[in-house]
Amino acid sequence: MKAILMLAAALMVCGGTADAAQWQIDPAKSRLGFVGKQGGSPFDGRFTRWSGNIDFDPANPGAGKAAIDIDMASAVTGDREKDGAIPESDWFDVKSFPRARFEAASFRAKGGNAFEAVGSLSIRGVKKEVVLPFTLEISGDAARAKGRLDLIRTDYGVGQGVWKSGDTVALEVAVTVDLVADRKP
Repeated sequence: MKAILMLAAALMVCGGTADAAQWQIDPAKSRLGFVGKQGGSPFDGRFTRWSGNIDFDPANPGAGKAAIDIDMASAVTGDREKDGAIPESDWFDVKSFPRARFEAASFRAKGGNAFEAVGSLSIRGVKKEVVLPFTLEISGDAARAKGRLDLIRTDYGVGQGVWKSGDTVALEVAVTVDLVADRKP
């Protein structure tokens, strides 16, 4: 019995393979954005305020997890008209829903440097299961992940009233991710 308890204790101490590496996002080198179309012309924007935690080991992706919190009032496109409309109730309604959240419950290897983050995205109080495909390059203790998540904006209640139809602003939107991070010691 004593041998079994010692083995169990050793497995708990050495069970680091089930834990994922922790990464610190470098916001100055990273970008969280979005791409859409209005009147048939593409436009892109980004969020200037967001934060996150990432635990990920490419050798054991299933044990990983991540959480990214986005300040929806920080969305900018560089177009004054769009930037004025985005926070309003027809679009992000930042007074009622100031934050969006992406949570990855696990990751999957897809071969080479391709992976998927499996989790959920919450916008305007609507939470949906999503899979974010991304590529990952790691050099020493530095990593860069790039991905794109295509979605239908009205699935999250984005675009109310006259904007709901997709006649002027396309229903298809992409969330774009370009994250640079350093492995935490």
